[in-house]
Amino acid sequence: MNVRRSAAALAASAVLCVGAAPAALAAPSPSTPPAPVIPSGLYGKKDPTYDGVWRQSFALLAQNTVGVKPAKEAVDWLAGQQCANGGFASFRADAATACDDKTMFDTNATAVAVQALKATGGRDAAVKKAVDWLKSVQNEDGGWAFVPGTPSEGNSTSIVISALAVAGEKPAEVKSKAGKSAYEGLLAFQLGCAAEPAADRGAFGYQPAPDGKLPADADATAAAVLAGLGQGSVVSPQSTDTPAAALACPAGAADPAAAAQGAAGYLAETLKKDGHLTAVTPGADQPTADTGNTADAVIALAAAGHKQSAAGALEWLKTNSAEWAKDSPAALGTLVLAAHATGTDPKSFGGTDLVTALNATGPAPQTSATAQPRSNTSDAKDEGNDSNVWWIVGAGLAAGMGIGVLLSGRRKKNQL
Repeated sequence: MNVRRSAAALAASAVLCVGAAPAALAAPSPSTPPAPVIPSGLYGKKDPTYDGVWRQSFALLAQNTVGVKPAKEAVDWLAGQQCANGGFASFRADAATACDDKTMFDTNATAVAVQALKATGGRDAAVKKAVDWLKSVQNEDGGWAFVPGTPSEGNSTSIVISALAVAGEKPAEVKSKAGKSAYEGLLAFQLGCAAEPAADRGAFGYQPAPDGKLPADADATAAAVLAGLGQGSVVSPQSTDTPAAALACPAGAADPAAAAQGAAGYLAETLKKDGHLTAVTPGADQPTADTGNTADAVIALAAAGHKQSAAGALEWLKTNSAEWAKDSPAALGTLVLAAHATGTDPKSFGGTDLVTALNATGPAPQTSATAQPRSNTSDAKDEGNDSNVWWIVGAGLAAGMGIGVLLSGRRKKNQL
């Protein structure tokens, strides 16, 4: 559940346009852009264009989970980002202006906002409108895309399913106009018993590659574990703890919970290699540590009842996540949720008080973390880390061509 898109994807669009223009029309030399205007109720100080709702939602979820009552203005800011139709964009600088056909709606932002508003309480009408909107943009195959109207992908389908479950919906009963359920849409992205290499069996993919093959994707896999188990981002510590197991082959009847356990087995085996997940970032020749998806994997394994399988990665996060999470509400919030899921004290996480650090990124909460942590049953992809989690698979063409920017990406909580 942690994907963010990088502004570099949009920049690539501009490069395509400039590259096709004659020298006389080349863009002027780049200048220092103006500092972004950060709304007073928003957590984080970096440009919120692509992750404002996402990072705010994770900040509120994390605070609520550890017994901190968020600032009223912070909850109001998130609720105020909702459009009249129930959907959310990634960020709206002017929420007083009505959304229209130019608004870039964002299923991921809407889904995490559902979880945050449900957790903080008092926003039932807003939650219902958001859920109804998510149902309205379900693709015929049962899944969801980051940008409505584009092909389904594993990450967004999982994130939406988790939101539906938190809101009290039954994903198996949420069906497209073609009669496909949300879980049918999700299970289409799992690599089954015929997958090669065999080590990828049980994993979920993001989207098929140009050759039609579906590559394993740790980000989509971690999100799919929660979706298959019918859980949201807030995972209560489990009373049982068993080793994760590989996907049972031959596979039996399609079962979301069994699929989730197979996905957890893939994550556990992948973590054994380095003690954390890795990813190849744009411009890099070698894989680097993927902190955000490692945190997601810890939460997923804990949700599946495999805390011991996540223990090594949890210790790695305690030692190596400080710089990644610095001043980042989405990243800090994710670590708080990872600590909560594993029964770890978030106020002493590798020498860092995650709760205090999170609170310092935005408006002061109404209460401090003195109450007992809340369960994920209570009603009560990050901001500017570009090395994180939002991949925008997009292409932009010159305005004169009449084709806008196509955004298709996963958002997460600043993962890398």
